[in-house]
Amino acid sequence: MTLRLGYGTNGLTDLRLDDALGLLAELGYDGVGLTLDHMHLDPLAPDVAARTRHVARRLGALGLGVTVETGARYVLDPRRKHGPSLLDPDPEARAARTALLVRAVDIAAELGAHAVHCFSGIAPPGTGGGPDTGVGTGAGPRADAGTGSTAAGTTGTGTTGTGTTGTGTTAAAATATATAWHRLTDALGPVLDAATRAGIPLAIEPEPGHLLATLADFHHLRTLLGDPDALGLTLDIGHCQCLEPAPPTTCVEEAAPWLRHVQIEDMRRGVHEHLPFGDGEIDFPPVLDALAATGYDGLTVVELPRHSHAGPDLARSSLGFLRDAAARTTRNEVTAPC
Repeated sequence: MTLRLGYGTNGLTDLRLDDALGLLAELGYDGVGLTLDHMHLDPLAPDVAARTRHVARRLGALGLGVTVETGARYVLDPRRKHGPSLLDPDPEARAARTALLVRAVDIAAELGAHAVHCFSGIAPPGTGGGPDTGVGTGAGPRADAGTGSTAAGTTGTGTTGTGTTGTGTTAAAATATATAWHRLTDALGPVLDAATRAGIPLAIEPEPGHLLATLADFHHLRTLLGDPDALGLTLDIGHCQCLEPAPPTTCVEEAAPWLRHVQIEDMRRGVHEHLPFGDGEIDFPPVLDALAATGYDGLTVVELPRHSHAGPDLARSSLGFLRDAAARTTRNEVTAPC
């Protein structure tokens, strides 16, 4: 299998989008994880349709594939990171997030994207959470290390109905958790309808600290929704290292039937901090071998959203690292450098 590598624009926010796309094509990337944000194709801009057409032409001219990502921190609310979410207590606020995701699907269709990425969001206080797994951010209270923000000692699995106090399951906690999952499934309905019409999968990402935090939570959501064809999975390799009970290679193997988008970076066990390759604990050749064995042919996108200050250099070194790692596997081929 030829590994198709991309780089996330959320790690290139100091560059104009045209310049970022040109850089990635020049380096030899196959595609881009395009985060819809105010500096890179603002989904709420009045001229978004014209700008989307321009980006589609630019991607085509450069020969870049694309996944649309929706993890912008303040695109809907300038004061609340990732707010409002699909779990917001206010129905109108949840509807705003749903509308953004529907627009993302429309933009993805115009761009010819292979998937639209999303996540559940953090369960608001009083609406359920999950057991304490000791996951921290590695960078203090301001760290978000990607699309989520994980306070030390919290995570967001919701399938067991366990309360956040560590004192065991209670009826109140179970009810609150059920409420959060109901909000999520209800809010995703119109997005899945749009994805079905567009023929583009909605690839939800298990995110440390969120209601949907693990692969088990993804399967819980699938069951609640009736396993719709439009629902797929974004697998972040670093998150597997961070908090999944199985190693990343096993996560890849188990996720294979639902895999629609892959994000990749280094990470350490129990610390939700997206790290440049070589700064964490992941052994990448076996992971890439497992990925090749799945037959996944979408983009594998480098996800370093807190490193825009060094974006061009990290884009270059990340591509070299992954090409070298792929060359040491038994299954992968890599695109030749430009």
